[in-house]
Amino acid sequence: MLNQFFLENSWFILLAVLWVLPWKGVALWKASKNDSKWWFTALLVINTLGLLEILYIFFFSRKKDKNQSTQ
Repeated sequence: MLNQFFLENSWFILLAVLWVLPWKGVALWKASKNDSKWWFTALLVINTLGLLEILYIFFFSRKKDKNQSTQ
């Protein structure tokens, strides 16, 4: 049944890919710049339709940025 849904609505997959790729790219880039190996691995492996990536970009990566600017 789910397989039939995706066959009939292939636009849904395209929309999901177009949503996820920019978020994943930015999050992976920030994780590598912050030398966050665990975050980089988690973001690369776990697919949450951009939710984990958005959380990392706006919340978790900023903590490290603030610490670096004070040193």
